[in-house]
Amino acid sequence: MSTTALPPVSGPGLTAPALPHPNILVDNRMVIPGWVRDHPTYRQWVRTDEYPESGWVSFLDGEIYVDLNMEELFTHNQVKQAFNVSVGMHLLQQPTGRFVPDRMLFSNLHASLTTEPDGLYAHWATMQSQRLRFIPGKKGGYLELEGTPDMILEIISRYSETKDTVRLRSLYEKASIPEYWLVDARKEEPHFDILRLDDGLYQSAPNDQGWLKSEVFNCFLQLVRDVDPLGQPLFFVKVKS
Repeated sequence: MSTTALPPVSGPGLTAPALPHPNILVDNRMVIPGWVRDHPTYRQWVRTDEYPESGWVSFLDGEIYVDLNMEELFTHNQVKQAFNVSVGMHLLQQPTGRFVPDRMLFSNLHASLTTEPDGLYAHWATMQSQRLRFIPGKKGGYLELEGTPDMILEIISRYSETKDTVRLRSLYEKASIPEYWLVDARKEEPHFDILRLDDGLYQSAPNDQGWLKSEVFNCFLQLVRDVDPLGQPLFFVKVKS
């Protein structure tokens, strides 16, 4: 993991044009162009062919966060899949909005944030009101979501703990996202927290023997760790009304 702090763009009012800095080489595998100086220029970079196609790169309120590590199978990939399946099945029964899995670019201008969360969800009304907008790509389709979804999901990995529990928590608060689902499955007993926005700050939902209430989905969820026939971890998410 690497974090690069960008220098200020200019003086009072940020009216003067930014001067380029040298290109930044990250682990001999990625180059951050010198003209990327702030959130607007970062989002311009995202739309170019220079933007990396692998790894996780985020703009976190003046810092560029780069994680070039491979995704771990059992403590990240399969946990993420468990949420994809359960939320997807729930929405088949109660189609209240759209769930977007990982690798989708998400931006919030107020929080000066661009990242790729492990998942996010928005009610139909949220999208109809343009609180969350689809940003079209230059060559067609939609390549970015901008605004405020109703829920966002992050699964902690070895290198993302500070980013997920401190930096993103603060920025998701600033973006006014009603629920932040935070998961850590690296230990024998997985930890699942539904953080609800209360007066601008996240508070943990009450835990009733592992069951957590989501106000966004109006249901209870529980993350369960089992073992498959090969002795490897197997995760699934229970949902009840």
